Amino acid sequence: MFQDGPVDGVIFRPLKHFRDSRGRLCELFRHDDLDPKYHPVMAYISMTLPGVARGPHEHHDQADYFCFLGPSNFKLFLWDNRPASPTFRNRQTMDVGVDNPQAVVVPVGIVHAYKNVGNEPGIVFNCPNRLYAGWGRKEPVDEIRHEHVEGSEFRLD
Repeated sequence: MFQDGPVDGVIFRPLKHFRDSRGRLCELFRHDDLDPKYHPVMAYISMTLPGVARGPHEHHDQADYFCFLGPSNFKLFLWDNRPASPTFRNRQTMDVGVDNPQAVVVPVGIVHAYKNVGNEPGIVFNCPNRLYAGWGRKEPVDEIRHEHVEGSEFRLD
């Protein structure tokens, strides 16, 4: 069983919006703000419909760098599945998105998921530190999927 508590190694960084007469700007990533082991090698965005979840899944070698900006809100779920971690078996949740813009680094071995809990489609920007399916998309995808496992202990409730 998992217990509620912080997950060691996850980095939360509030995203600040700078507004002026033209609109707004939000800085998502800077090399001087992040340990080089988490520096992105690719980037993508996903749009998630209200009530829909992505995950839970985990990676063997990839860390994710999610940016939750809006225009909706998400519930982020993190499970520490690393036996050597001081917070092994902890489960942490956080509300992120338009009401709490956050960049979140999810290290290797942490099971993660997010669910759009708002009333409109939400955008998530991710810039992981590994290429999806490797160089030239010729390697196995680094992903262990739990969302369709019957009786999985990684539940979004």
